[in-house]
Amino acid sequence: MDSLARYQKQMLFSGVQESGQRRLRSSHVLQIGCGALGCVVADQLVRAGVGTLRIVDRDFVELSNLQRQILFTEQDVNDHLPKAIVAARRLNQVNSDVEIEPHVADVDYRNIQTLAKDVDLIIDGTDNFEIRYLINDLSLETNIPWIFTGCTGSTGQVMPVFPGRSGCLRCLIPDAPPPGSTETCDTAGVLGPAIGMIASLQAGIALRILSGHAEDVPLQLSIVDAWDATMRTMDVSALRTEGHCPACHKHERPFLDGSTASGSSVLCGRNAVQVSPAGKLSVSLEELAQRLESVGVVTSNPFLVRVILEESGMEISIFPDGRAIIRGTEDSAVARAIYSRYIGA
Repeated sequence: MDSLARYQKQMLFSGVQESGQRRLRSSHVLQIGCGALGCVVADQLVRAGVGTLRIVDRDFVELSNLQRQILFTEQDVNDHLPKAIVAARRLNQVNSDVEIEPHVADVDYRNIQTLAKDVDLIIDGTDNFEIRYLINDLSLETNIPWIFTGCTGSTGQVMPVFPGRSGCLRCLIPDAPPPGSTETCDTAGVLGPAIGMIASLQAGIALRILSGHAEDVPLQLSIVDAWDATMRTMDVSALRTEGHCPACHKHERPFLDGSTASGSSVLCGRNAVQVSPAGKLSVSLEELAQRLESVGVVTSNPFLVRVILEESGMEISIFPDGRAIIRGTEDSAVARAIYSRYIGA
């Protein structure tokens, strides 16, 4: 019991108690994305005492993150460090009993099954539908539950997905909304309190599942507005039985088999595009940094190389797997051309 003393107040709660706390300590969670929602959820899960938290994020800390991404500081911006690395370091200071595994990687159909090995739950901390549909495909294929979330403006939503028991994301939204058809953080902005509210709901559902009460989790979509202080729910338990879902009923897995994978994606609110190579690469950051010194101002650390191009002022950040984030454009074709010109085809 001495090792559980820090969770005393949590164990007094009837839904957890000592048995639930021990279940939490033996649980393994995969969290994909450590931006605004991911920071809050990771912080709460680590403080609650999950056994292992595997954090995967492709991005690095920027000044505009600090308004809502609570694990990061101005020093992290100055150091230009990947979010997964910073988050792991900070969370280890919060609770050294939790095993935290940071991965600086872009999650796609080629690596998601390895990243999800032996986990009990997948947490959605992402900002685009392609990755969410990929998580959904994996969940249905492996029977691992996951929790969908999203937030723009003052409104957020959360929905748990239990394969074979509840509706899935494609039951609710069969296809991704066309570009420009919905608000994004680029057009509507995002409020920190909205992030906190919806991420806390997500963390609460996660704790309920991991402490042994998955069967009691309501099968519903919850929508919260932090500005109006309102909450509404929609029962999604019947979606799976309607027989129209391409994932649940037709067993289609286009995101998991790679048939819908893209090579580039516009990053929400960043005026930036991520470009990913077609195959697995291993880049020597040291050699790349030396080569790029002739085209702009280069800074580097063990996790990435950044160059601000002298010619255009655009910024390229390159990771060891060959992936790059090109800032200064939202045109994927322009971003791919810059990648090819300065990094290689």
